[in-house]
Amino acid sequence: MPMGHTATAQAGSGGLTATEHRLANGLRVVLSEDHLTPVAAVCLWYDVGSRHEVEGRTGLAHLFEHLMFQGSKQVKGNGHFELVQGAGGSLNGTTSFERTNYFETMPTHQLELALWLEADRMGSLLAALDEESMENQRDVVKNERRQRYDNVPYGTAFERLTALAYPEGHPYHHTPIGSMADLDAATLEDAQTFFRTYYAPNNAVLSVVGDIDPEETLAWIEKYFGSIPSHDGKKPPRDGTLPGTIGGQLREVVHEEVPARALMAAYRLPHDGTREADAADLALTVLGGGESSRLHNRLVRRDRSAVAAGFGLLRLAGAPSLGWLDVKTSGGVEVESIETAVDEELARFAAEGPTPEEMERAQAQLEREWLDRLGTVAGRADELCRFAVLFGDPQLALTAVGRVLDITADEVREVAAATLRPDNRAVLVYEPVEPADETGAEDGADADAHEEAAK
Repeated sequence: MPMGHTATAQAGSGGLTATEHRLANGLRVVLSEDHLTPVAAVCLWYDVGSRHEVEGRTGLAHLFEHLMFQGSKQVKGNGHFELVQGAGGSLNGTTSFERTNYFETMPTHQLELALWLEADRMGSLLAALDEESMENQRDVVKNERRQRYDNVPYGTAFERLTALAYPEGHPYHHTPIGSMADLDAATLEDAQTFFRTYYAPNNAVLSVVGDIDPEETLAWIEKYFGSIPSHDGKKPPRDGTLPGTIGGQLREVVHEEVPARALMAAYRLPHDGTREADAADLALTVLGGGESSRLHNRLVRRDRSAVAAGFGLLRLAGAPSLGWLDVKTSGGVEVESIETAVDEELARFAAEGPTPEEMERAQAQLEREWLDRLGTVAGRADELCRFAVLFGDPQLALTAVGRVLDITADEVREVAAATLRPDNRAVLVYEPVEPADETGAEDGADADAHEEAAK
């Protein structure tokens, strides 16, 4: 049977507990009881994301997220969705730079089904993976790219800013969606090798949270996952180390059919899991986290030069995090005036720091967001996996709120002064252009050219 330790509520955990276990094949298991409602969440994080990909094969991690729903040895076609939803549950999967996760929330009496389904595809997906399913999901991902990136206003902003903020060859230079060319180039053999390397129990963390019997749950996990062999062929991701600041302003102007001019920027910030990252999160919350923030008050309410202004943190563990600024201008306002106002507010904040009222409000806002995540079984399961995979200790998820509340105003000011500067950002400026002549687009040559550009 798996080995574990007794749960004890840590200071600042709000009484929440979690126990940790490990199977002989290396699968890490985290359990957290919560009998408030008769549901249970299953969350499985694989330690693989786009940062593990190599040049010429970007998008494989995200493609595999889709392939994992294409059937396995004992579950054909769309059966995973059909079985979970037919049992009254919900499910999905996502891919990021640093992980791929799969999750189900089930009525308590259907928990065993979710565990069996996850184990079946971890252990036997290759039995069902063939050229037909590969082509099917390749097309799905390519359409997703068109719909979410290529054919929507500002859709490629995230991809462009990431490519600017992380230099060529850096593991975070490309986004999880991958390129059309690389998706087309991926072979069935590539997918099979990718699965064998990364979809192994010793490269995963499984959390189960909710109305569970821990002994019974562990017995099911051992029954279904215990016989899956481990795999030792995984290479560590490429080094994501970079200097603390960019050292100069990087800039790109995009002329596209967008509703309004926009100023977007990415600032290089401290790695996730550090006290400095929590301080940066508070700084960005004061500056751009909602309608009470400084940038919203300055640009939207006072100057009326923007219709929206936000600032948020993309937390990353294996590379510097990014602070994301997004301002949409109003009317015919020029981006230059927006940028001047932003720099004035950042300089003032770096010099003076947050007021006591701003600190209290920002900490309360982040506390509420954390508690909202931990307050649901699905959110807690995800956070337990996150801290286990990225930081080695799922218990840290239960005390994260306390660490944010422990940050001082001086720490917030210091991180802002060190990082929120013009020489530490990648800037993207959107300038609207007139829509293309729709009559001309009817012409076959123009339509072909447009379709080719989308690829």
